[in-house]
Amino acid sequence: MDMWWKVGLVLVMCSGLTSSEAREGHRDLSPRSMMLRVPVETLDFGFVPSVVYETHAYYEPGPIGVLFHTVHAFLYVVQPNPFPKDLIVKMVQQNMGGIKGNDYKKPQNVVLLLQAIYYELGFIVLTALGVIFVLFVPIVGLCFCVCRCCENCGGEMHQRQKKNGDCLRGFYMATLITTSVFLAVGVMVAYAANQNITNQIKSTRRFVSTNIRDLKSFANYTPAQIDYLSAQYTTAKNKVLSDLDNIGTLLGGQIHNQLEREVVPALDNALRMTTAMRESKEALESVTTSLEILQEGTGRLQDSLQSERASLSNTLNDPACSNGDVTHTCNSIRGTLSQLALSANFHGLPEVEAPLANLDAVLKTDLSNIVQKGYSSFNDTPRLVREQTKEIVSEVKGLLDKSGGEIIGFTKMFPLEPALENFTKFLTESQKNIEAYYPQIDQLDFYRWIGCVVICCMVVLVLAFNFLGLLCGSCGYDKNATPTTRGCLSNTGGNLLMASVGFSFIFSWVLMGVVVTSFVVGGNIEKLVCEPLANRQIFKIIDTPYMVHPAKKNFLPGMLFQDPNIDLTVGSMYRDCYENNGLYSALQLETKFNFNKFLNATVYNPELTKIFNSVNVDLKGMFLLEQEGKNHLVDFANTGIGDIDYQAYLTEVNKGVTVVDLLSYANELEAQADQLPRGALENALKGHASSIRQIHKEQVVPMEQAMGTLSQSIKLLQKTSRELPIKVTNVLNAIEAVEYLIANNASHVVKQETDKFIKNIMGYFSQYTEWVKHSLEMEVAQCKPISNIIDSLEIVACSFIVDSVNTFWFGLGGCCLLLIPSIIMSVKLAKFYRRMDTEDVFDDYPSYDTMRWYPRASAPPRQPDW
Repeated sequence: MDMWWKVGLVLVMCSGLTSSEAREGHRDLSPRSMMLRVPVETLDFGFVPSVVYETHAYYEPGPIGVLFHTVHAFLYVVQPNPFPKDLIVKMVQQNMGGIKGNDYKKPQNVVLLLQAIYYELGFIVLTALGVIFVLFVPIVGLCFCVCRCCENCGGEMHQRQKKNGDCLRGFYMATLITTSVFLAVGVMVAYAANQNITNQIKSTRRFVSTNIRDLKSFANYTPAQIDYLSAQYTTAKNKVLSDLDNIGTLLGGQIHNQLEREVVPALDNALRMTTAMRESKEALESVTTSLEILQEGTGRLQDSLQSERASLSNTLNDPACSNGDVTHTCNSIRGTLSQLALSANFHGLPEVEAPLANLDAVLKTDLSNIVQKGYSSFNDTPRLVREQTKEIVSEVKGLLDKSGGEIIGFTKMFPLEPALENFTKFLTESQKNIEAYYPQIDQLDFYRWIGCVVICCMVVLVLAFNFLGLLCGSCGYDKNATPTTRGCLSNTGGNLLMASVGFSFIFSWVLMGVVVTSFVVGGNIEKLVCEPLANRQIFKIIDTPYMVHPAKKNFLPGMLFQDPNIDLTVGSMYRDCYENNGLYSALQLETKFNFNKFLNATVYNPELTKIFNSVNVDLKGMFLLEQEGKNHLVDFANTGIGDIDYQAYLTEVNKGVTVVDLLSYANELEAQADQLPRGALENALKGHASSIRQIHKEQVVPMEQAMGTLSQSIKLLQKTSRELPIKVTNVLNAIEAVEYLIANNASHVVKQETDKFIKNIMGYFSQYTEWVKHSLEMEVAQCKPISNIIDSLEIVACSFIVDSVNTFWFGLGGCCLLLIPSIIMSVKLAKFYRRMDTEDVFDDYPSYDTMRWYPRASAPPRQPDW
């Protein structure tokens, strides 16, 4: 097994350690601290080729497990003390060189001996009792035979008659039957344990076969897994190359996004000024048009109102207005004639032709087109970045190809495949050698099985005599027969019972010798090996510093790497392998073969870092707004729209078209006409009201609409002229500030975004190295076969063999103890079945004193007078 470990574990992953360390010596360079572990995109490296191991190191004993648990409970009663780890360590360390001379008399050794005796006290007591049994049973049996030959100890062929004889016979028979049944149970337990060993030997072959196949799978898959790790560097490299190919979009886009917060608002404000220009021009044109409409309408309306006022005055001069109550109404209407007049005068308002002409001149140059050029120049940042980093991208691609070649070359540097091929051949040869021993193992197991069966047959022989004696004695027993007249069948039963007694004395001490020997060996192996192996306490002993060798701190690294100072223990290796982790982690190979260190030195190449640090993007050639556009904005502010007398316009617009609302006036006139008597005067006044409404509809309403348009345009122009200088100044200042930022301070933004881009690029390599580290620790060369070998050894040695051996002596020991009551009951019961030579006779005739004549109470001779 040591050969397997050293060849199968060390050669697979550790070959070429010296050359790897020498190669790493001048490449020992930690990655830049600035390289973050948070890339923009998570890379998918796929799954490392996995292997499914066949061995399932688990054993369920089935029904016989009840017996195993019973034996474990018995051993716990015999030995309830916890595992003496400290005691064993002290004993080994203090006597590592062996006990010489009178060393055993040293106080520390005496103390250790007393502690060991205290721990083994249960075994010592039971062993002593077993030895006493072995020594005294033959002596007792010999004495018993001699005593019976002298017609003592129940050897005389005479049975005294007792009143409770039937009760005694029934008690002895029931007790013997019960004892025999338990003896049969004990024999069956021993035989089941014996047969279980034979049955499980076949399972042992399965464990050997599957474990070797698992080791072969381990050796065959490991190179492919390592190749897969190195090949996945291409995934990270391709992602880096993809980002480098799209550096314009990625880096330039980020620079664009950072500057966009300052640049776009300034350009948007400039673009909005073009809208303000168009709106101002439209407003001035609207003012001109509305003013022309109002001036023309004012003349027509004034003529219409004068004509209507004169006509209404003539109507009121009618003689009918001088009659009584009519006079008052006519006078009232006559007093309102002055209200039929214009209110607003649009002929005196200033002209806006000059500002409109200036604005037309300004709009001949398309400011929006100039601003769009600024947008285009700014949006061209990705192309600018791509053009300026073209040579850097080419250099990085070359270095990445070089690093990939180094990683693949490094994995191919060691003779891993030949070593694994030799290891596979070694496994095949080992399997053949082991299988060659199978016939011998079967033969030895057969001899063992025969021996155990012979031992069981000793008890079976006693049982056979017991049951045959009980059967013959019970069937042949006659209550009416006297002890001297018992039948042949009954006598045979008694003889068979005595035969069982004889064989019990012959075999019991031999059986107890076997029990004591197997009990001492099997019980101590269970308590000192199997139990601590099951709860992994035994690893703590092996892993105790300086336990195996006084000059080597740790046993396992000293054996594998000749470096006992490595903090590697058998327990930690077993735990990692039991969880199916990688051998790299289980054996802490990073202490000798730090693949991650090599990757960091290769991936985080100082030349690559130097190239990335030299990335520089110059944005000084970017112009957001040409000088023509700036002059255009200044000309817009100087068009003269701020010199217009907006208050004069608003004053006239707010006056209204006429002094009085013509509709109200017409309604009032019609109401007054209704108060007059029916006649020509009433009809005339109503006609004037209708004429006034017609004037309002045809002349006043269009003028009011023109006045509304004029009012909106004037207010818009007034607002624009009020804010125009400030807006133009702010736009020009913002444009100049952004251009200054791009020309002088954009390098900070470029540097910041470049660093982020580099961090993202190196983040892909960080993902790769972390993935490689995790894969080496968890997925590559998964060492489950190692823990399976240990577990299989535990199952075979402890569950298959030790538990069966302990169950065998447990059943056989019970039989040995039960032979004692079996001997006693058989001797007692044989008296009731065997034919006696003499018997007790009770006579009612007083003339014959039988006791006097026949002192041994034998039957008296027949008298003539009987």
